[in-house]
Amino acid sequence: MYDTIRPIIWHEGTLQLLDQRLLPQQVIYNSYTSAEAVATAISEMVVRGAPAIGITAAYGVVLATQQALQGHVADWRQAVAKAIALLAKARPTAVNLAWALAEMEPLVSKVKEHHALEKLLARAVAIHQQDIADNHTMGELGTALIAQGGGANPVGVLTHCNAGALATGGYGTALGVIRSAFAAGKIHQVYADETRPWLQGARLTAWELLQDKIPVTLIAEGAAARLMHQQRVTWVVVGADRIAANGDVANKVGTSGVAIIARHYGVKVMVVAPTSTIDMHTTNGSGIPIEERPASELLDFHGETVAAAGCGAWNPVFDVTPASLIDAIVTEKGVVEQPSYAKLAALMRR
Repeated sequence: MYDTIRPIIWHEGTLQLLDQRLLPQQVIYNSYTSAEAVATAISEMVVRGAPAIGITAAYGVVLATQQALQGHVADWRQAVAKAIALLAKARPTAVNLAWALAEMEPLVSKVKEHHALEKLLARAVAIHQQDIADNHTMGELGTALIAQGGGANPVGVLTHCNAGALATGGYGTALGVIRSAFAAGKIHQVYADETRPWLQGARLTAWELLQDKIPVTLIAEGAAARLMHQQRVTWVVVGADRIAANGDVANKVGTSGVAIIARHYGVKVMVVAPTSTIDMHTTNGSGIPIEERPASELLDFHGETVAAAGCGAWNPVFDVTPASLIDAIVTEKGVVEQPSYAKLAALMRR
């Protein structure tokens, strides 16, 4: 139930990506046959969301292999290695990109040429399918948290950006919890921040929840404090692009502000992400690279200038929420409450 959207499709040697820049006005899938085109699709946000970027990159490796073998390239492994390096640079913050490429790269060096395409495609498909399965597991675990202390009455939740089916292989991380909790009767209303400047909350989260007939109300980001003051929500449920070893979380810019407000009003914060998002090599949030995108994304809207002429812009697209503001990190391996280095290290050893 409540699971109808698949943004990434492999079909007969091509990768099809739902162009998220066009939603909600148009639902269009673009077809890709080269790793170079896939890298561009990632950097230009045709596909976005950490798990979805990783899955897409895995299929990009398959396309590079297919292209090299069909073109009878003398050293197909070297050609694929170049494609992997290109894909790795597509976006810097989401650690799932590097994780997925690290899953694919050893196969390139080990597999025999006549089995290469078959084996690499099987691994990419497995990454894709496992992501969906893990999202369902996280949905159940997050629903159990929402149910604790919630009493018999369903509650309201706030989410920021889009950590749904559109940001993953399907079902979603944060929205996977919301889907599961709504199906279980534990949530009656979802509030979504607009999420400027790309408006992922308005264009994507609202759209996909409505596809599954889950009630959603859009709010301006500045309205979050008022929403919590009126006790309309008991949880903030978000995803993550990278989680440092101590539990600091990089997510769409604005997440840390929501977490600060939530702490003031006694609203709990849940981060939902697969363990592939946890970067145990990065000690804390200060070591996470924060992508800055073009000023035009702030100064313009749909090709028209909206800011005063001559105005500059600073456009970081992620921020870091300290572990001290997070009540729980939900992964496919289990739940970590009041996250710390020791707790995450124990989780990753499971």
